[in-house]
Amino acid sequence: MAIPSAPAAAKSPSPPTRSILRDTAFLRLWAATTASGLATWALPFVLGLAVLHRDLGAAGLGLVLAARTAGFLLAVAVGGVLADRHSRRAVVLWSALAAAVAAPLLAAGLGRSLVLMTAAAALAGAGQGACRPAFQALTAETVTGERRRQANAAMTMAVRSSTLAGPALTALLAAFLDVRVLLLGIGALWLVAALVPAKGAAGPVATARQAGFRAEFMEGIREARRHPWFLAGLAALVAVIALGYSATSVALPLISRDRYGSEWVLAAAMTAYTLGALGGALVVARIRPRSQGWAALAGLAAYGFAPLSLMLPVPAGVVVAAYAVAGIGIELFNVPWFTATQREVAPDKLARVSSLDFLVSYGLAPVGLALIAPAVGYFGVTAVLGVCAALCFLVPAAAALVPTARHFARSAPARD
Repeated sequence: MAIPSAPAAAKSPSPPTRSILRDTAFLRLWAATTASGLATWALPFVLGLAVLHRDLGAAGLGLVLAARTAGFLLAVAVGGVLADRHSRRAVVLWSALAAAVAAPLLAAGLGRSLVLMTAAAALAGAGQGACRPAFQALTAETVTGERRRQANAAMTMAVRSSTLAGPALTALLAAFLDVRVLLLGIGALWLVAALVPAKGAAGPVATARQAGFRAEFMEGIREARRHPWFLAGLAALVAVIALGYSATSVALPLISRDRYGSEWVLAAAMTAYTLGALGGALVVARIRPRSQGWAALAGLAAYGFAPLSLMLPVPAGVVVAAYAVAGIGIELFNVPWFTATQREVAPDKLARVSSLDFLVSYGLAPVGLALIAPAVGYFGVTAVLGVCAALCFLVPAAAALVPTARHFARSAPARD
């Protein structure tokens, strides 16, 4: 017999939120994301080993990597439309399988056919690109609203861990395995990404009256325009990636060699950036500032300390510390950014808006790299770094002034 509850003297506390690490469906999705991240970061390293072994020339390496980038950019928009039109799980399955098929094709072309390798790299990039918006939308389907912040923090930690462990693990395996075997291993990782995630919710059923690709993609753009905070944050992200990140990518190796006389500053700075990002993801999973949008944009602006440290005659330790701060800041932005997008954007348009995010931020990064190098040659590295550092600070600050940017929402959300 049930015992009657006492008169309502005090409201009983709500049960604690179940840890995201105890959610089997999320853990399967996390494992798939980690596998895809390892495969993504390992491929350029393995192809670099092929250059060292003289199975691939430097020009061939550039062509193959460019084809992968082109495949990514073309597929990320298509993947967003498909993931909103059909099952997100099915899009992850088929796009990851495409990347898995590309791996043995790369192995078959290595040392024999640059044309085959270029086509296979484009296929690998297309699989990777189509996966990205589908993974974002599948996370929102798999995890309930109040736990999405933890889920996104865990996802970004998987990406950062892959950045740190992927090349190191590949270098270790390269001591025992042939380059072709390593390429087949990358294909096996993509098979894990394809087959491990649990089944998500079914997407809308395609009908004869369904809008065409262009119309559906434009629908995603219109949805993005409904959220001023999203457009402002995307502009700030582009400024940091296309200018700040591109400038430091060009300048850091030069300054490590010329000012400090050693490559260890380059290695230490990049390691500090990744470790800082891991720490930032841990912090942001537990802390919820009142003005989460402003806090996120402040974190993004912290990347400006990286180019600032490179333009000043400071000890090497200051450069390493600046990169650690930049890494922390980038995840203080990423996790609330992904969480807000999953919360605020209409669920049936989430993949398309996410694809727009990846398309703009990743798509303009090569443009920034292409412009920074000649700018450094013409104006000098110090002037270019100074301008880029200033923009890293100023553009996020301007984005914070946009209506709805304070909370990354139309109104202050009670919970993430």
